Amino acid sequence: MKKSISKIIFLCLLLALSLAACSSDDKSSDGKKSNELTVYSPHPLEFTEPLIKDFENETGIKVELISAGSGELLKRVESEKNNPLSDVFWGGSISTLDSNKELFEKFTSANDDQVADEFKNKDGYITRFSVVPSVIMVNKNLIGDIKIEGYEDLLNKELKGKIANADPSKSSSSLEQLINQLFAMGNGDPEKGWDYVTKLIKNLDGKLLSGSSAVYKGVADGEYTVGLTFEEAALNYIKNGAPVEIIYPKEGVIAKADGMGIIKNASNKESAEKFVDYVTSKEVQQKLTSELNRRSILKDVSIDKTTGMKDLSEITIIKDDEEWSNAHKEDMLNEYKDIFTSN
Repeated sequence: MKKSISKIIFLCLLLALSLAACSSDDKSSDGKKSNELTVYSPHPLEFTEPLIKDFENETGIKVELISAGSGELLKRVESEKNNPLSDVFWGGSISTLDSNKELFEKFTSANDDQVADEFKNKDGYITRFSVVPSVIMVNKNLIGDIKIEGYEDLLNKELKGKIANADPSKSSSSLEQLINQLFAMGNGDPEKGWDYVTKLIKNLDGKLLSGSSAVYKGVADGEYTVGLTFEEAALNYIKNGAPVEIIYPKEGVIAKADGMGIIKNASNKESAEKFVDYVTSKEVQQKLTSELNRRSILKDVSIDKTTGMKDLSEITIIKDDEEWSNAHKEDMLNEYKDIFTSN
């Protein structure tokens, strides 16, 4: 009888240990299921939702997406660094992310060997995702006879108060626009570009929007005549029949990659790595160009001209000094704020 009871107790203990092992396989170190993922992203919802749905269907991983401006989301990551509530930060300019790379884990995507050399993850923290040229978006119903070919044309007095531009401290696409203006209008010397930026700020007439979406929506809805935005946003409205057009500034366009990173001490690190590998895969990168109006970071994925995208060879492309831009981010934002508040 004693032997039977001992045998039953032993079998119960064995079953309990087996269940615990299975449970631990399905959970991360903090008990959160490993088939879950939380993503912070400043990308437009119409851009992120199709890709996330595909990722969920392919992997079985359930994604919680939190959307807001890049500045707001980075503040959340900073405030949560001792207890991260997200696993991936998806979006934002390299200038924005590089100055905060202490918030991210080192990780190199399995697809990095297919990435064009200029967009490779060289320091191991920020994975490049797509190539995003800065553009001017014009409402064709409002522009009338005003000629818009580049940045200089935005100083036209008839456009005073009619230019949509976001606060560069809250919008990474607006920060990239500022960098583009400084290098283009300074002929490669960003310090010489501040004269132009000062004049442009005066023509904003005290209007500075809180996020990138307010820029392209404002132009498409007819609240503003022109806006400083990024290529994909304008192409989406053109695709949907809005009365807008894209201008690639004749003074020069910077076409830099945006980025993404796995948040340091993320609860679902394995799922986060799968997500980064997924969105940098050739299948998804091809979808970016053919369906979602973005340019790929991969060497062998070409643009789809039927989307209205111009080949980069048809645009005056210039480069910024990324090391300078990253190192002087706070200086640029402070200078911009000082000029804006003094006008």
